[in-house]
Amino acid sequence: MSAGLELAGVGKTFPGGARVLEGIDLSVAPGEFVCVAGASGSGKSTLLNLVAGLLEPTGGTVTWDGRPVTGPGPDRGLVCQTGELFPWRTVAANVAFGLELLRISRAERARRVRWYLEEVGLTAYADALPGSLSGGQRQRVAIARALACEPHVLLLDEPFGALDVQTKEDMQIFLRQVWRDTGTTVVMVTHDVEEAVFLAGRVVVLASDPGRVAADLPVDLPAERDLAVRRTPEFLALRTEVEDLVRLHHTAHTARRPG
Repeated sequence: MSAGLELAGVGKTFPGGARVLEGIDLSVAPGEFVCVAGASGSGKSTLLNLVAGLLEPTGGTVTWDGRPVTGPGPDRGLVCQTGELFPWRTVAANVAFGLELLRISRAERARRVRWYLEEVGLTAYADALPGSLSGGQRQRVAIARALACEPHVLLLDEPFGALDVQTKEDMQIFLRQVWRDTGTTVVMVTHDVEEAVFLAGRVVVLASDPGRVAADLPVDLPAERDLAVRRTPEFLALRTEVEDLVRLHHTAHTARRPG
């Protein structure tokens, strides 16, 4: 059985002395959906980039399945807020891009592209260019592209932050369904507390300056969730708890600033 994701004593200091993360201990089991929440500047994206292998820690270790993360790899798929699609490639060709880099056979590429476009509900748009799609559709393509490489863990950096409220809600429901269908481990960072509580099985709250784990809270809500769950007492209580923690640690960070 996979050992999952482990961060042990992880710190990150950038050149010039900016200490962004310190002493991060975090375990994510295979198949979990974990959201990392915190105020701006708490190091959420830096943490995700360490797991993706785009940055190296200056302290501690990051391991996946018991092996050190030393750089990007196909076992980890990353989706950012903008989606970063190639505007000259069709939807199908965008989804196939990572598979081409991995030298997957043409037949297998075609099979995966068909399957994941169906999974994200965009089969009819296979030959369309990204410029003809809505923001939500473009993010679906980006998620399909990441999933087509069949990573062990999907890393999401505020993927719905630029979307309008209705589209964001639709995408949240879509993402939970994809997670349940595929069983992929998901680690997502967001500043939207309501989004974190709705999506995740656990919410990890980061304090700021430097970023560190302030709380790790289980989300005791039904596995089958729709928007109605947001009106339940259990959801509202947990949302308030997380909001209070984020506010508390952001306020403490602000109070420590000189001047």
